[in-house]
Amino acid sequence: MESKPPFPPFNMSTAIQKVQAAEDAWNMRDPERVSLAYSMDTEWRNRDEFLNGRDEVKAFLERKWNKELDYKLKKSLWAFLENRIAVRFEYEWHDDNGQWYRSYGNENWEFAANGLMQKRYASINDVLIDESERKYLWQR
Repeated sequence: MESKPPFPPFNMSTAIQKVQAAEDAWNMRDPERVSLAYSMDTEWRNRDEFLNGRDEVKAFLERKWNKELDYKLKKSLWAFLENRIAVRFEYEWHDDNGQWYRSYGNENWEFAANGLMQKRYASINDVLIDESERKYLWQR
């Protein structure tokens, strides 16, 4: 059986671990690896897109990181209770024309007992920025 520790119910330490693990994974920009953190029947809302199942999540992430180039994300714990975590985040990326963006958002997560995320609801807004305004730089 698949599992992804830490497991609910969360405490402050395990909620922070879960958020950091998500940040680390998403910054690798590997759709296959990231998708394994979600249940096979995961349910998502990302902006105006609704996804059902791990396969749809993986396809979404492939599209996302083909569009959002040099993506760099920072997440922070907002709140937690039992099997739920709320996160706020911001990330920077540029399009294929070189225009930079900073995207701000909030996520609500719900986890199964095995630690896989069953539900993810994200609200996100994009702001145009100049490259000189970037806060999150990749260490190459």
